[in-house]
Amino acid sequence: MMTPRFVLSKKTALGKYEELKEVSDILAYSVKTNPVVAPILEKETDALFSIHMVNELKHVKDAGRVVFLCQGWDEELVKELIGRGINWFVVDNEHDLSVLTGYVNANDVKINLLLRVKLEENTIRTEKYFVFGMPKEAVNSCVMKIRDELGEKLINLGVHFHRKTQNTSEWELKREIESMFDNNVLNRVDIINIGGGLPCEYANTRENVARGIIKGFKELKLWLNGLKIKLMLEPGRFIAAPACKLVTRIVNLYGNTIVVNASVYNTNLDALIVPVKLRVEGELKKGEGRAYAIKGITPCSMDLFRYRVYLKNPKIGDELVFLNAGAYNFRSDFCELDKVGTEVV
Repeated sequence: MMTPRFVLSKKTALGKYEELKEVSDILAYSVKTNPVVAPILEKETDALFSIHMVNELKHVKDAGRVVFLCQGWDEELVKELIGRGINWFVVDNEHDLSVLTGYVNANDVKINLLLRVKLEENTIRTEKYFVFGMPKEAVNSCVMKIRDELGEKLINLGVHFHRKTQNTSEWELKREIESMFDNNVLNRVDIINIGGGLPCEYANTRENVARGIIKGFKELKLWLNGLKIKLMLEPGRFIAAPACKLVTRIVNLYGNTIVVNASVYNTNLDALIVPVKLRVEGELKKGEGRAYAIKGITPCSMDLFRYRVYLKNPKIGDELVFLNAGAYNFRSDFCELDKVGTEVV
């Protein structure tokens, strides 16, 4: 029986990269979104790569293209990372900043440094999400201080913020930047990194939702470039999701329930966490076919790819393909599920 597999299109991944390259000065692909995409972009583009954990460094050969987002490090780790050739760092708290600047001051090294500012989250406070970054007052103060303190040891100094994944509304970026940073700060930074968060199309999102956001990036880039500031983006989902399909097979069909030979627990934990629901290749509009639930292979009632999708005459043994499946397709060890491989085409 056919095992499930991901099929990753290099052409699609590179096309989405180029789409954002037109509206930004620097792109850093977020490796955690899908590590398989990183070697493709490293070989074919000038992308940088945002990495959060030392174990992720194996996915990028050229350490000089790594942007390391630190969290709870010490001087030994700073020494190791810089020794590997990493010189891009994003710092989101004053303790880690002190460790990094202390090492740089004491050694003959130069770095690119971005300070992450905490954004106000315009969402219901569910206590589900942690908000990264330093208060804007601290970032403003640190920009002024560090520019003087590190001097020529700074290749670039910048600020960083990040909208949570699949953000479809909070993109009034020029207004937010003006409210967070005064002119003295903007005159002292070289880069503003607005992170990722760009939405991708799923079954439970609006179509073409990213189009207006990307248009806004063009306007933001023009404004920042006029201030001699470069615009940096950290796309992950926007590149990885549409580049990848998940190919499964129908192993059971009863009533209006389809069971496939995969699980959200080893292909699409995103469905439980965000949650997003993958579109199905060839799915129909309401009234054009019969409504089915698509269930994963495990005994968990939450192992559900789609609660309702309209299809015409599916049969046991048919392939069932999920679209936009390339983002956060990590797995758990629930039920000892196998890791699903990726075929690059």
